[in-house]
Amino acid sequence: MSDPQRPEERGAGAQDALGRSVDALLRVRYSETDQMGIVYHAHYLVWFEIGRTEWCRAAGLPYAGMEEAGMFIPVTRVTCSFRGRPRYDDAITVRTVMVELSRRGCEFGYEVFGPDGGLLAEGSTRHVFTDPTGRARSAPAEIVAGLKAFRDSGSD
Repeated sequence: MSDPQRPEERGAGAQDALGRSVDALLRVRYSETDQMGIVYHAHYLVWFEIGRTEWCRAAGLPYAGMEEAGMFIPVTRVTCSFRGRPRYDDAITVRTVMVELSRRGCEFGYEVFGPDGGLLAEGSTRHVFTDPTGRARSAPAEIVAGLKAFRDSGSD
């Protein structure tokens, strides 16, 4: 693994069966562990957010830019299945892919891998597009087109 503090795309243009994925490389911090010395389950949701943020940034549509355009993407559903037990200082990879996209919302899928490449967790988040007041709205066509183009792109 390269620097575990720097998010980056996997390979030159990795693509999974569901679309292009982006890897965020992290390291388990002491504050993320519980009394048993393993990662407390709520931190996976934070890692999912990091993965989602980096996926959007890699797509050329960082969250800040979407919010400046008046579009927000709040979470409406989360799933997570735990498969392993990461510990303090483990290097982990959060792999994110956009599973579904429409003008009304989207869904991201996540896989969290440990330092040996073993699957630690997998999950998803469902989102609806809203205006700044929280009212559901259709995303602008150019934003959907940009997300779709990145998701469907192959190697550079």
